[in-house]
Amino acid sequence: MPAALSNIRICDFTGQLAGAGATRHLAAFGAQVIRIEDPTNQGKWDTLRGGPPYKDERRGIEFGGAFNNHNVEKLGITLNVKTARGKELLKKLIAISDVVAENFAAGVLERWGFGFEAMRAIKPDIIYVSNCGFGHLGPYRTYKSWGSIVQAVSGLTSLAGLPGMPPSGWGMSYMDHTGGYYQALAILLALVNRNRTGEGQWIDMSCIEAGTCLTGPAILDHTVNGREFRRAGNPDSNHSAWPAMAPHAIYRAQEDDTWVAIACRDERDWRALGSVVNEPWTAEGRFATLEARLVNQAELDANMEAWTRRRDPFATAKLLQAAGVPCSAVQTPAQRIDHDDNTAAWGLWPTVTHCEMGQVRVDGMPVHLSETDWSIKNGAPCLGQHNEQVYGGVLGLSRSEIARLAEEGVI
Repeated sequence: MPAALSNIRICDFTGQLAGAGATRHLAAFGAQVIRIEDPTNQGKWDTLRGGPPYKDERRGIEFGGAFNNHNVEKLGITLNVKTARGKELLKKLIAISDVVAENFAAGVLERWGFGFEAMRAIKPDIIYVSNCGFGHLGPYRTYKSWGSIVQAVSGLTSLAGLPGMPPSGWGMSYMDHTGGYYQALAILLALVNRNRTGEGQWIDMSCIEAGTCLTGPAILDHTVNGREFRRAGNPDSNHSAWPAMAPHAIYRAQEDDTWVAIACRDERDWRALGSVVNEPWTAEGRFATLEARLVNQAELDANMEAWTRRRDPFATAKLLQAAGVPCSAVQTPAQRIDHDDNTAAWGLWPTVTHCEMGQVRVDGMPVHLSETDWSIKNGAPCLGQHNEQVYGGVLGLSRSEIARLAEEGVI
C-alpha cells in the first residue's frame, strides 16, 4: 500500500527542530521532502549541522547527531539561491512542489525574491509555510528568537520552578518540538483545503504563540480569577493543583540521583498506598483527607521520601503499580531506551543508515497507523547527497548540466 503522503512533495528550507521536525514527520509518512542547503557555507544555515551529540570520535558537517535525527528520510540537495541560475532552479522546484517550508527569520524568502505572491505566480496552488519566532504580524515581527527566548516570552519560564525560587525554565527548547508539531498540522490542514478547493495559501506561524498555548491553566486562572501565577506557594512544579492531588511529587530513592514519581489521584489511591507503605503515619488524622494532606503536604512529602529513600525506584514502582497507584521510576535515557520492556515493542527508536556514520538510532513517531504507518530507515542526507537524483531524476537535467552547475558554484 502506498505511504499516506507519498503524493506530496515538499521544497524544504527548514532547520533546527522547530522547522525540520515538521517536515521530518511528513517524510516519515511518505512525503518526498527535498531539503535545500547553501553550498557556499557548508549547509550551516542550520546551526545543528555538524554539532553534537556525536556517535564516535569523528567530527565535521556530516557527523552531527541532532541534525541526523531531525532530517531522516529526506533528500538533500545544495543550491546557491544568490545566483541567477540558482533562482531559476528554485523556480522549477517550486513549480513541481506542493509545499514550500521554512523557519528563517521573518522576511528572508521575500528578500530572496520568493515571497508568497512570487511563489503563487510560479504555482498558483502552492502552500507556503513560514515558521518564525514571532510570526509576520505585530510589532515583534522583525525580532529573531531562540529556544530560551521563546520560553520566556510565552510565559513558560515563569511557570517552571519551585516555590520561593527563581524561574528555572525547561533546560532545552521544547518549543522546537511544539513548533514542529503545529507546522506539520498546519501543512496537513492546508493540503486538505487545497484538495477540496484547489487553493493554495500562506501559513504564517509563530513559535511564541505555540508556546503560549501551553500555559492554559495559568492564563485561565488569571482571566477568570485575576490571579498571578507567581504568588505565595507558586510556581510549584512538583505538586498538582489542577486537579489537586497529594501526595504528588518526585521523591528521592535509594541510590544517589535516583528518583521515583508518585501520584495519588483520590482516596482509593491513598488507601492503597497506605496498605503498601504500612507505617503508622499513613493512618494519622492529619493525612486522612485530601484537604488535610494538602494542608500538611510538607510533612507528607517528608514521610514519603523517608520511605522511598530506603528502596530502589523500580522496586517502589512495581509495588505501588501492583496496588493500583500511579508510580514510575524517573528513568535515565539509557534506562528508557535500552532497558525498558516497552521500547522494543513500540519501536520508538528505529535504527537508520547514514551514508557516513553508518547505523544510528533516531527518534521514531509516537503513533502507529494500522494501514499506512510511518517508516524511518534512512539517515539525514549528507551535503548535496541527492543532487543527481533531484536535478537529474526530478528536474530532468543531464549529467553534463549538473557537472557544470557544480563548476559554477550553483550547487
